[in-house]
Amino acid sequence: MPAPDLPWIEKYRPKSLGEVIGQRLIVDRLKSFVKKGNFPNMIFAGTAGIGKTTCAIAMAKDLYGGVLDGAFKEMNASDQRGIDVIRGEVKEFAKTMSMAKVPIKIIFLDEADSLTADAQHALRRTMEKFSAETRFILSANYANKIIEPIQSRCVVFKFKPLGEEEMKEYIQRVCKSESLAIEDKAVDALIEVGEGDLRKITNILQSTAMQDNKITEMNIYDVASRAKPKEVLAMLRAALGGDFVAAREELDNLMLKHGMSAEDILMQCYKELQSLDADERTKLKIVIQIGESNFRIVEGSNERIQLESMLAQIALLGKSK
Repeated sequence: MPAPDLPWIEKYRPKSLGEVIGQRLIVDRLKSFVKKGNFPNMIFAGTAGIGKTTCAIAMAKDLYGGVLDGAFKEMNASDQRGIDVIRGEVKEFAKTMSMAKVPIKIIFLDEADSLTADAQHALRRTMEKFSAETRFILSANYANKIIEPIQSRCVVFKFKPLGEEEMKEYIQRVCKSESLAIEDKAVDALIEVGEGDLRKITNILQSTAMQDNKITEMNIYDVASRAKPKEVLAMLRAALGGDFVAAREELDNLMLKHGMSAEDILMQCYKELQSLDADERTKLKIVIQIGESNFRIVEGSNERIQLESMLAQIALLGKSK
């Protein structure tokens, strides 16, 4: 039986820094570190799916000639976030000697902002003690959650969300490689639902391609369990026009047809609000209603009641005008 194909996330993961999409300034700095064979401890900060882990692994492959055994250790700090793993597994690897052509080992801690305060203080001591033979790369969605003594020992690289053209280039490259036909509107939909997260875009694209080689806008929204922007706008317009019954019917469509959660609906309402034909004061009042509903739902209130309450408030706002 033939081996299954790799998931596209792994299949299209860059094998070197030269293949990394976007983040050109950061990639150029990392290339210079590879060329010199030496570099400082680093923090890679930014949202999910924008290349932090990819850059760390690609840099290690360039540095060690693709042979990572004994020279590169990757750990997910959210799985092992206590002090014991720092004193044990991390410390043991840090004090061993590298057998690679570059006499510096790399420990890559993904989601390092999940480490407890005690674990971070133990990590700081390990970084000091083994600074001659080991470098640390910490990846974090929220760099401010890493204690100041560690931040002061690292160079912080802040990764920016990928640009629209970079995402389009990646989507077209994958579709060409997989012999997929994709509509222009489907590309725009992928970029919208992906929100700058290339990992999310890749997963949605692969899931859609498993249904049909021709990828349409509707396919993308169905797989992502998202509504078209015009459907969310139709609900908001109906409510603002004072037609609560029509707005509630649109809400039923979003929840039943697309299977969207209340938080997904609120987030899309927030995003599409700028496209609503209303004055700024009205938009501000709607944002307040969205925020109130989101808070109550997060606190455990009934989703359906809170969403209808928001629409009712918007309808009253529209009638008062």
